[in-house]
Amino acid sequence: MTAESAVQFEALQEKAQQILQIFAAAGYERVAPAFIQPADIFLSCIGEALRNRTYVFTDPDGQELCLRPDLTIPAARIYKERNPTGGDIARYCYNGAAFRYQLVRGDMMRPREFRQTGLEYYGAKDPEAAEVEVLSLILDATRRSGLTGFQIRTGDLGLFCDLLNALPLPQRWRERLIHHFWRPGTFSEALQRLARGPATLADAKVAELATSLDPADRLAAEHQIAEFLDRENISMFGARNIGEIAERLLSAAADMREAPLQGSIIALIESYLSISGPPSKALEAIEALTKEAGLSLDRALVACHKRHKLMREADINLDSIIFDADFGRDLEYYSGFVFQLEIAGQGKSGNIAGGGRYDGLLRSIGANYDIPAVGSAIHTERLLAATGGARR
Repeated sequence: MTAESAVQFEALQEKAQQILQIFAAAGYERVAPAFIQPADIFLSCIGEALRNRTYVFTDPDGQELCLRPDLTIPAARIYKERNPTGGDIARYCYNGAAFRYQLVRGDMMRPREFRQTGLEYYGAKDPEAAEVEVLSLILDATRRSGLTGFQIRTGDLGLFCDLLNALPLPQRWRERLIHHFWRPGTFSEALQRLARGPATLADAKVAELATSLDPADRLAAEHQIAEFLDRENISMFGARNIGEIAERLLSAAADMREAPLQGSIIALIESYLSISGPPSKALEAIEALTKEAGLSLDRALVACHKRHKLMREADINLDSIIFDADFGRDLEYYSGFVFQLEIAGQGKSGNIAGGGRYDGLLRSIGANYDIPAVGSAIHTERLLAATGGARR
């Protein structure tokens, strides 16, 4: 370690300890998640944006492992280990390295090994109060670190999901659109594809197989697919398993029988995703849009209004916040309210902190049901640079 890097490391540690003291004073227990994690958990939860940037390796026993690309999932595993039946309230905080392959080399603010100082809140009975508590602590920590001139950007995946649930769509289409939400270009393509009418498969034999499958008899469908692969001498090596192939073909067969997605529904979804502005104004626009369409998003909107009320009570200036209906951050485990602290004009390097709600994550790593969870992490290198504590 050079003298310069040693000074940098000490500055990072000092900054992290200051932040952890703030979290600890609020009742958050410090935990130390393991650096090495089971790869399958991460690869199935973090989404496509980070899947190809995760360092994956196989140990001598053949187990596929990875260097943690973030600390939220490792912290969630600690909660699950301590609370195997779920239901308990827990608040954790942490500081440590995370690892991601970076497509752009030489960017000091996007190193392959970087530090996160964060906090996670599990099992809260009042979800909006927990969200505001986490956001307030992140704002307190960054401001007390000397950060000024940043913008708070928010979104709400739960609100978008409620919109899709209120629309007359096949459930598989809802799931498909939610899956693509984090990738605007791909989302738009998926939406337009649904509007083009019955889908067809490029391979005529596969298309014939798909149309012959009975969606009500999954086991028979898997047998038919296995016989087809054997008859056509198609190897399964390196491909999806029979169950995954059956799921995709049954979905394709159902799409072939489906009428095109109505233009009015496409226009409604696109109008919703274009909404942006101060939270109160954005909610007014959403309420007007859905009322005109004859849809009710009352449950989700009530939660949003409650969150805004709690923000005002916590002295968070709503006029300084931007709500973007199409904002969901990069990690696909988020399921509701999300936020990000950004410095304008600096791109990814200006994203100082972010977080949100991820109620389904604990189930995806083995819990028996969804467990309320909300958290956030500060990118310590970026915070240090933004506050003049490190060389740029």
